[in-house]
Order: sequence, then C-alpha cells, then structure tokens
Amino acid sequence: MKLLLSTGAIAGIAVGAVAAVLLVIAIWAISACNKFVRMKTQCEEAFSNIDIFLKKRFDLIPNLVETVKGYMKHESETLKSITEARAGVASASGAAEKIVAEAKLSQAIKGLNIVVENYPDLKANANFIDLQSQLKGIESELANARRYYNATARQFNSGIKSFPALIIARAMHLEAQPYFELDDPAERKNVKVEF
Repeated sequence: MKLLLSTGAIAGIAVGAVAAVLLVIAIWAISACNKFVRMKTQCEEAFSNIDIFLKKRFDLIPNLVETVKGYMKHESETLKSITEARAGVASASGAAEKIVAEAKLSQAIKGLNIVVENYPDLKANANFIDLQSQLKGIESELANARRYYNATARQFNSGIKSFPALIIARAMHLEAQPYFELDDPAERKNVKVEF
C-alpha cells in the first residue's frame, strides 16, 4: 500500500516546517533578549553596590581627615591629595570615569600610612580607632563588591560576544561593560591604613 502525497500536502508540510523553524528562532531571540536585559540589570546593580560602598567611604573620609588633622600638621599635603581625590569621585559620572576616580582616591588614602609611634595620642583616640575600623570594613566590603561586579561584567561581556547570541546583542546595541581594574600594580593591594 503506497501512500502518495499530493503537491498541496507537501507544500503544507513545508510551510508548517518553515513556520515551526521560525517560531523556534523567534522564541530563542526573545529568550536571548530577556537574558541580556537580566544580565545588564545585574551589572548595573553590582556597580550600584560599589557606588554604595564608595559613598560610605566618601562620607567617612572627612571625619577621618578632621580627626587626624589635629595630630599631624606636617601631613597637610597628604590630606590635601585625599580631599582633591574625593572631589574627583564626587564629580565623576559613568562607570569608567567612576572607576578611574575611585582608583585615585584609593591611592590617596594609601598615602595616609602614618607611623603610630609618631602619634601616640592619635593611636589612643577612640573616635580615630572607630573611624579606622569603619574604613577597614568599608574597604573589605568594597573589594567584595568589585569582585561581584567584575564577575557580572565578565558574564555579560561573554554573553554578548558568543555566537549566535551576539546577533541579538548587536541588534540591541549592547556594549561591553568596563571591568573594575587598576592600572598601577601597587593599587592592587588592599588599602592598608596604619596610624
């Protein structure tokens, strides 16, 4: 028993197959768009977390500077550079600009390494000890937030460069997210505040 298909039936099957393939492609494209939106939002959230810790540190620095000022009149150049770097962070906009400004502030804070023995009263000052502890805590939280941001940026950047998803990424005009990298090898170390 041979089954012969009419030309109309073959055409119907071909149209159905093409429609099924187009439907699969459309579902994949929508899924890819949604994935990129989620990943971009995750990157923005991660950078926002860095901003929160930078703001905490930004707000803590004037208190630390004022506490230290009375004990170290000859360290005014260091305090001036911290104040200028802090102003640079305040005026920065955009992820890349904030990353550069924050790196300069971190470098300026490193200049605040003062030998405790030279300032015994400062070492015993409870307000200073509390501020120093807060700064260390913020630096630790900031390092964790940077790692998380870089992980989300890496995932996003890999996603938009992978084929065939890059077709959707280009259609959405997505660009790679900058990494939170430091240019100076000395800046790669945690800020060590010794008073």
